[in-house]
Amino acid sequence: MNNKRVLVTGADGFIGSHLTEALVRAGYEVRAFVLYNSFNSWGWLDHCGADIKGQFEVFAGDIRDPGGVRVATRNRDAVLHLAALIAIPYSYHSPDTYVDTNVKGTLNVLQAARESNLQQLIHTSTSEVYGTARFVPITEDHPLQGQSPYAATKIGADQLAMSFYSSFGTPVTIIRPFNTYGPRQSARAVIPTIITQIASGVRTIKLGALHPTRDFNYVADTVGGFLAALRTAGGIGQVINLGSNFEISIGEAARAIAQVMRADIDIVTDEQRLRPENSEVERLWASNDKARQILNWQPRYGGMEGFQRGLSETVTWFVESANLRSYRPDTYTL
Repeated sequence: MNNKRVLVTGADGFIGSHLTEALVRAGYEVRAFVLYNSFNSWGWLDHCGADIKGQFEVFAGDIRDPGGVRVATRNRDAVLHLAALIAIPYSYHSPDTYVDTNVKGTLNVLQAARESNLQQLIHTSTSEVYGTARFVPITEDHPLQGQSPYAATKIGADQLAMSFYSSFGTPVTIIRPFNTYGPRQSARAVIPTIITQIASGVRTIKLGALHPTRDFNYVADTVGGFLAALRTAGGIGQVINLGSNFEISIGEAARAIAQVMRADIDIVTDEQRLRPENSEVERLWASNDKARQILNWQPRYGGMEGFQRGLSETVTWFVESANLRSYRPDTYTL
């Protein structure tokens, strides 16, 4: 693929900022779409590596604005679409904003892509669209189940993306990461919640349900999957999981983090952190066979050993005082 000029939507976020850095380092000409705000903040791109500063173009806008998205897409060879609202608890609170951002925002990207001469549009899905696993490991053929408003809007966005491939030949690849973790992740996710509580001196850790299992994917592996998809046309028209093919419960993950941080902890269930009963996704475990076959991608942080290495790198970042100050460990984040 000769797609050197790329647009990254959601570049100011957790995965998006890491992806922007990786693309610049790989020699791509990057335009980073960040959410406009009056503080002129570029989100996590304000904290990017020294070798990256000044090496990418910033476009401040709103994914919900079709005109701005159209302008941002001009003169790009490829778009990597990561902009989304992702916090599941907040989707119970304000589902309308998820429709506007995740569904309509994706439609804006698709329309802009259709009008331009893109070689590739990589759309970001989520393992949450599978709901509780009916079989494991979960392949891309697993039924889709919207067990939260967030998941439902991501299913809608995925279906829209694939409809543009089928109807108009838009060169869409759908990348479906399982639970990504690592430096810069929002406190609304479980791993930062655990790390920041321990790092702030708390030893009675407040969590939601402990029994659900997840397939945690270190952010460097997720970014590597996007880069692999960008380098080949083989994924166009395909949905491809990115996962470690390793399953661990939330409770076991908390104990693994405590071991890395050399802390003795007790875990208590905080009722406000529990999902509604039928909304909880009880089990996620990815098959990554398709990613291996089509993208020649495999996780470098797979299995328990890889998970422990990823946790160690994540903890190292979070415990730096300048980074920890960005979080509120004593407050539940929707």
